[in-house]
Amino acid sequence: MGAPLTGCLFDTNILIYWWADEIPPDQVPRIEHLLKTSFFISIITRIEFLGFPGFSGDLRQKSRDFLSYAIVLPLTPEVAERTIVLREKHSIKVPDAIIAATALTYDLTLITRNASDFKDIQELTIENPFG
Repeated sequence: MGAPLTGCLFDTNILIYWWADEIPPDQVPRIEHLLKTSFFISIITRIEFLGFPGFSGDLRQKSRDFLSYAIVLPLTPEVAERTIVLREKHSIKVPDAIIAATALTYDLTLITRNASDFKDIQELTIENPFG
């Protein structure tokens, strides 16, 4: 198993909502705290976030600067194997399976708005700041 970490793994959608200032106001202090103390992302989140079509010019550099504060967890053989198992057991897209496998491997809570994408993965701890 991967080295246990303490904290949260951010799904891409939460970073996009944060960037767009669309996090529910009552959750902003919690998300801001987590970004300062537990800013873990999967490599797939880095790819998805930086590849977001809304970023161009200065925004592209600012988005890279923002992610420079994140700890990017790689797609290790262990994460890959866990991704395969999740895909075998659940109907889940590859990017979501990689994100879930990363959270499970490093024992992190997944912060996502799309909790339904991960609903069948009982061992995964999920937090949805949108309710």
